Amino acid sequence: MDTANHRSNSTRTSGSFPRVAILVALVATVALPGLGEAQENSTFFQDLSYRQVGPSRGGAVTTVAGHPSHPYTFYMGIRGGGGVWKTENYGQNWFPVTDGFIRTSSTMGAVRVAPSDPNIVYAGTGTDGIRSNIIGGRGIYKTTDAGETWEFLGLENTGQIGAVEVHPDNANHVYVAALGSPFGPNDDRGVYRSSDGGRSWDHVLFLNDSVGGIDLEIHPANPNTIYVAMYRGARKPWTIISGCGPGCGDGIWKSSDGGDNWRQVTTGLPQGLIGKIDLAVSPAAANRVYALVEAPEPEEGLYRSDDSGETWRFMSGGRFPKDNPYGTLELMERPFYYTNVDADPTNADIVWVNNERFFKSVDGGSTWVIVSTPHGDNHDLWIDPNDPKRMIESNDGGANISYDGGENWSVQSNQPTAQMYRVSTDNAFPYRLLGGQQDNSAIRIRSRSAFGDAIGTRDWEPTAGGESGHVVARPDNPDIVYGGSYGGYLIRCDHSNGDVRAINIWPD
Repeated sequence: MDTANHRSNSTRTSGSFPRVAILVALVATVALPGLGEAQENSTFFQDLSYRQVGPSRGGAVTTVAGHPSHPYTFYMGIRGGGGVWKTENYGQNWFPVTDGFIRTSSTMGAVRVAPSDPNIVYAGTGTDGIRSNIIGGRGIYKTTDAGETWEFLGLENTGQIGAVEVHPDNANHVYVAALGSPFGPNDDRGVYRSSDGGRSWDHVLFLNDSVGGIDLEIHPANPNTIYVAMYRGARKPWTIISGCGPGCGDGIWKSSDGGDNWRQVTTGLPQGLIGKIDLAVSPAAANRVYALVEAPEPEEGLYRSDDSGETWRFMSGGRFPKDNPYGTLELMERPFYYTNVDADPTNADIVWVNNERFFKSVDGGSTWVIVSTPHGDNHDLWIDPNDPKRMIESNDGGANISYDGGENWSVQSNQPTAQMYRVSTDNAFPYRLLGGQQDNSAIRIRSRSAFGDAIGTRDWEPTAGGESGHVVARPDNPDIVYGGSYGGYLIRCDHSNGDVRAINIWPD
């Protein structure tokens, strides 16, 4: 077995990051009567303020957590600078709790409520779903008053934080799996441990400057036993790197002494190229570990250990068989973006996988069915340790709560967290705002309601384009809108008569 380096790096920070107001200074250049040139007037917009116009349909949520003893309280971490949001009424209303505290526009990577003190919540920045349009993470935050205030705990150069796990009996004992920078080598990857609530950190597992921690789990009955998935993942302008071959460190590592020493466990796992891995444990079978493993087929899929990670066996492949009633589907579609497995805390044979679809197994991962969610592209799941029917699940349309094990879900239309890639305005009166929402339609929204009320869904309508492209109206006719998306896709929409047609560049 390989033995990893243990590097003590007890740095980091004291003091909290104070609440700050985000001030936007608008400087107008206006032509004043009687003057030969435009002059700067910094007070021109001083009486203006921002107002929300929508859409209030949810945006992508990358991480979720629930309160262990308040059945109506949940948290969600938003993509694209949205921070952490909270509900205290079963998801009927959501409100942001980190505005003014988190000093990065990065997507949230992990949110965890301390089991022994639910007023303590840790939030790591930088998602492990490394899309091409990704913002690097900038450290970890903590609240001790259930989200009222937040303190910066450092780890600023760890990049994407794939997981945060808290000791079940000691809220000050916390572990962080840090993938590192998604764009190049850095030495801040690996596993970090704090014994003082994040005031200082030990860098307890470091392999090299290209392989970092992507997920971490604590043994349910023995907190000194820790499992971590190590992963080489990087984005380049022309490609994605997801995994590496034997000897690079990708795979599952285990510590039996609280993180002081580590060794790689390999028996029964793929021996060649290994990519992204996610882990799951269950108190119902404390020595069982599930691992969802990216690898070349036919080795890709779900693995299971029943001896605390020492040996593994293959449970099911990445692809459903073609005679499956759902057709040919994949547990491991686009692994760099998804790859999430969770086990029921009261029945270890019940396993959930988040991917484009949401999958459930009741036989320990051998067979699967699909459970419907309000939106596709699923990313995270939290299950109540005492009542597994109470859960919160996240996807590219928001977060949704269930109290019946996924039969029914709360709505996502009350979450004003849409990630808008671009914005433009037209020359209508009142003018409209136009843009593309991530994993949703391009949209145009009136700046003033046509119905005399607050701006709402009646004032929104889909328009030309997709999530990533520019969406622009003709200056002389605001009903004609041009919109682009991935791959040079371009469309023209005439809202006056409903005509929609592709105008892609030849020869497409």
